[in-house]
Amino acid sequence: MVNSLIRESTFGQIVRVVTKKRYFQYPEEANPAVWREYVDQTKSARMARYGATLSPEPTNQADDIPEDVEKEYEDEHFVVPNARQNHRPNLDAPKLSDPPSASTLNVAAPERSMHPSNSNLNMRGEKEDDEQSDHRISHVPEMKQPPLGQSTRNASNGARRSTSTQNLQTGRPSTASSQTQIVEPTETEPVSPSANQHGPPDGMREMEPEEKEARLFNEFSGVEIDPEKGRDVDIVDWYGADDPEVCIRFCDFIADPVKKTSKNTLLTAFPLSQNPMNWSTGKKFFVTFEICLLTFAIYIGSAIYTAGLVDVTETFGVSEVAAEVGLTLFVFGYGVGPMLWSPMSEIPQIGRNPIYISTLFVFAILQIPTALTSNFGSLLFLRFITGFIGSPCLATGGASLADIYRPQKRAYAISVWGIAAVCGPVMGPLVGGFAAEAKGWRWTIWELCWLSGATFVVLFFFLPETSSAALLYKRTARLRALSGNDKLKCEPEIEGEGMTGMEVVRMMLIRPISLNFLEPMVLALNMYIALIYGLLYIWFESFPIVFIEVYGFSLGTQGLAFLGILIGAFITIPPFFWYLATFQEPKFDANGNIQPEKRLPPAIPGGVAIVICLFWFGWSAGRTHWIMPIIGSAFFSVGAFLLFNSVLNYLPDAYPSYAASVLAGNDFMRSSFGAAFPLFARQMYTRLGVDWASSLLGFLAVCFVPIPVVLWMYGEGLRKNHSKYARKDI
Repeated sequence: MVNSLIRESTFGQIVRVVTKKRYFQYPEEANPAVWREYVDQTKSARMARYGATLSPEPTNQADDIPEDVEKEYEDEHFVVPNARQNHRPNLDAPKLSDPPSASTLNVAAPERSMHPSNSNLNMRGEKEDDEQSDHRISHVPEMKQPPLGQSTRNASNGARRSTSTQNLQTGRPSTASSQTQIVEPTETEPVSPSANQHGPPDGMREMEPEEKEARLFNEFSGVEIDPEKGRDVDIVDWYGADDPEVCIRFCDFIADPVKKTSKNTLLTAFPLSQNPMNWSTGKKFFVTFEICLLTFAIYIGSAIYTAGLVDVTETFGVSEVAAEVGLTLFVFGYGVGPMLWSPMSEIPQIGRNPIYISTLFVFAILQIPTALTSNFGSLLFLRFITGFIGSPCLATGGASLADIYRPQKRAYAISVWGIAAVCGPVMGPLVGGFAAEAKGWRWTIWELCWLSGATFVVLFFFLPETSSAALLYKRTARLRALSGNDKLKCEPEIEGEGMTGMEVVRMMLIRPISLNFLEPMVLALNMYIALIYGLLYIWFESFPIVFIEVYGFSLGTQGLAFLGILIGAFITIPPFFWYLATFQEPKFDANGNIQPEKRLPPAIPGGVAIVICLFWFGWSAGRTHWIMPIIGSAFFSVGAFLLFNSVLNYLPDAYPSYAASVLAGNDFMRSSFGAAFPLFARQMYTRLGVDWASSLLGFLAVCFVPIPVVLWMYGEGLRKNHSKYARKDI
């Protein structure tokens, strides 16, 4: 796991480039014969027939191949009585703790072959006896395609290897796969199945002469290419549902066929997966931790600055409102940034990792001039730029978690990520308060620099790419280079080929805005979340008034008052997880889908908790012991936790094809409110008092409580009848 984790990180990719792919190799680079395993026969067949990987016709076939395509192929080539056989690899991994043996590894003795492609261990951990292996290689017609119903994994390993053994032994990949075949059947005498000659496989009959004619076929699927709409493309995809990546440790006799070794020299094999959905639980948890760490390191940058506001006013001789602009510009910057960064992360040629790493590096570096600046205008400019540069994780982090968790489990990961988002603003005044009290406002920025720099080091070495589109694109590029087959393409690559430059710009800049303002469900929920976010930042301005001016806390200890918010979030997790396991998970269908509206019920008590918090805090502050407003503040995190998790799971479910863009629009809306509200917060609390100012916010929150109720009851009709981009099949 560690090897694959580092290999997909920025560090691993740099090492691969510098060493010319000598280190951190992929299985297909260590053994070029396995590249055929990743070609999807079904999707290649659809491309040949329809010019698209999805069939335009409904079908009830088990393997989802249109019946007329298979029928036509069987009639025109061979009659296959029972061709629909599912090939399931044996993924039982050997235990490496004990000395390996040939029996446990399913590996033939070394003298069997001088190349792994001809050994008894196929690349999926299956063992084949000699008769099966010889029969599979020698009894496939030389110029005839495998039957459509038969698995590509079996067919390609037979016919393709028999025609390219010489190339593989000399280290040169076969070019047969890059050539479209013209099948011209000729009359042949029947041969015995046991004879070592080419002929129809067992259970098939050869076509009659009058049935034969030259046609253009896709090689891997054996389907005739439609001259009008078909495309001769070999689709690279995950290897089945599990995509096992079988890593091979080659011994000397594999690396150097001339070198002789003993008969006890063995191969070791163990399955992994490049498909993020099928990563191990430990790997998923570690990547989730990295995303949470990145989110915390950026989010804390807004609130940590507020601890030094008093020193900023004294250092630059500006008003408190002017000093607050440094906060609002940072928040506005990380609201605008995802409108650019999130759509870029959806492009397969880029992916998510380069966006995360490059922006985090620049974010950490920019803290140095920010801490050293002697000009107030430069401070404001740098605060906006750092917020803009550091923003990708605030919207794309949710998309990264959606990359690795299936919908049934995504809510758990989003919940943990939400805690990290809450920790940022809450811990900022606590961490920065003592530093500002002792050293001034500049030390709050230095702390942010150290935290973001340390986070960069961890992510540089250990954060893998999570975008499946980017991983498939890179896999396809490797396979093209190894095989010389220019017809190898993946679905994300094909989708991008038809896009013009203007369409790319529209996807990156216009789509998030159109989704945000033209989709009724998105607009309503984003307005609600934006209000909660604005209330959070305006409410934070009351803490210095209540705990410093009323209760006499110091600048450092005043940060401890924010811990009530954090504790409330942690208390909410156990019952929320119980609700997910007991009520929400059973509502998923067999395909892992759930109606998006069923994500919204927790948002209803969440909205009520926000109202309780504002009234409790406002009317207990200054009238009771200081612990009472802190207890009341815990209800805010309860409400925000339930609202954010419901909305951030609803949006990707309702708009799965535009998850990053719709989350970017959500981040833009809430950050805009969060940036504007603090500018008038102090004046409002000074003139109305803490009690009535908090009550005003509470009445405003009451107005938005019906939104999740309405969408829960009528959202399905809105989504299916009044939405251009929303999913309509569930």
